[in-house]
Amino acid sequence: MQQTTSAQNQKTLKGAVTLSGVGLHTGKEVTMTMKPANPGFGFRFQRIDLPEKPVVKADADYVVDTSRGTTIDFNGARVSTIEHTLAALVGMGVDNVLIELNGPEVPIMDGSSQEFINAIESVGVLEQDAKRIVYSIDQNISYYDPVKNVEMLAVPSNDYQITTLIDFNSPVLGTQHATLKHIGEFREEIAPCRTFCFLHELEYLLDHNLIKGGDVSNAIVVVDKVVSEEELARLAKVFNKSKIEVKSEGILNNIQLHFPNEQARHKLLDVVGDLALIGYPINAHIIANRPGHATNVEFAKKIKQYIKRNKHLSDIPHYDPNQQIVFDINQIQRMLPHKYPFLLVDKIIELSDNHVVGIKNVTMNEAFFQGHFPNNPVMPGVLQIEAMAQAGGILALNNIPDPENYDTYFIKIDKAKFKQKVIPGDTLILKLDLLSPIRRGICEMRAVAYVGNKLVTEAELVAQIIRKDKK
Repeated sequence: MQQTTSAQNQKTLKGAVTLSGVGLHTGKEVTMTMKPANPGFGFRFQRIDLPEKPVVKADADYVVDTSRGTTIDFNGARVSTIEHTLAALVGMGVDNVLIELNGPEVPIMDGSSQEFINAIESVGVLEQDAKRIVYSIDQNISYYDPVKNVEMLAVPSNDYQITTLIDFNSPVLGTQHATLKHIGEFREEIAPCRTFCFLHELEYLLDHNLIKGGDVSNAIVVVDKVVSEEELARLAKVFNKSKIEVKSEGILNNIQLHFPNEQARHKLLDVVGDLALIGYPINAHIIANRPGHATNVEFAKKIKQYIKRNKHLSDIPHYDPNQQIVFDINQIQRMLPHKYPFLLVDKIIELSDNHVVGIKNVTMNEAFFQGHFPNNPVMPGVLQIEAMAQAGGILALNNIPDPENYDTYFIKIDKAKFKQKVIPGDTLILKLDLLSPIRRGICEMRAVAYVGNKLVTEAELVAQIIRKDKK
């Protein structure tokens, strides 16, 4: 597997944008606001209607339900039907967004990604000062569900491509396939394609009061059986329509198909949204045979595990002084409380929601060299730990929506080892990775420091994120 720095930078929104609509399952009005976010922030949802306004990362490991859409949950904060929004963000090349919701569901809108695309276009996309890291697989990754007879395959590719095939043994739908050769085609070819269901599924959901926000305007209803006039009259009454009838091609008269294979294209849309839960942009050709949310998520977990196993988090980070940086010294000073002579990080060159790479240029002008081995200057090990801790503070604060209101305090240092001495003229490369998801403000990290290709210091650090007004 290759980790490649894309020619493109990471992107976010130029401003906040708000949409409102009903939730598919609750039928309640919900307002959603997409907001710009820092490089490496990824996609996260925030339930602003709940106490403390918890944030849930869009991650396959947090998926708790895939029965009628994809639902994530973290510490009791639940968000449903996220796939169409995530597909729109991926399709528009957006990497970092905070999505605020005042309810438990993303609004269903018209059942596609189109209105989310329109919202993104209304504010525009902003290029950020951080390179986009893309992971390219170097072997086939497959997943098979024998019960559902679903096959998912990722094969090496120089780009992100998707092919979906569907076959429901339906004389109406038949066998369909759809292909996305480049993510740039998503907006025109995939985004307008709406969700669909069979009439017998719709009847079951209605009878069990499971889609209170369902409407024949936000789904393609496929009719694969003879329907009585009484049933059509009942559906018309349920959906507040003057009349409902079956078109000759076996589709209720609610909508006109955008494409002959709109159903296969919508399945592709769902694949794009669900695979965003990998958490990393990838280059691969995804081939999905009869995909659904459950298998999409399991496949996303498998790809994520492959990346984590093969990206070698402990490998030496590459530092090119000419590369674009994430934060310069002025931005770091605004984020951290430390100031001269105790600010020990000069720049941040990589930042994601689970790792950070910082740079400390060691010079003879450091104040501590006046008294620490002045004739044989060596950077104190405790200050190397402090430099790693400060870089870790950047990582911890990047995981919350309003970092300016928080500080980090280190509460534990474990397994510290000093392998090589650090002297003036050295460039210290500081790399920290989360050991586990941040919970209740506790951040556990593995920290390493290199000079060139030599490991000089390592430790495990635990920090606590605390609001400034609660110290």
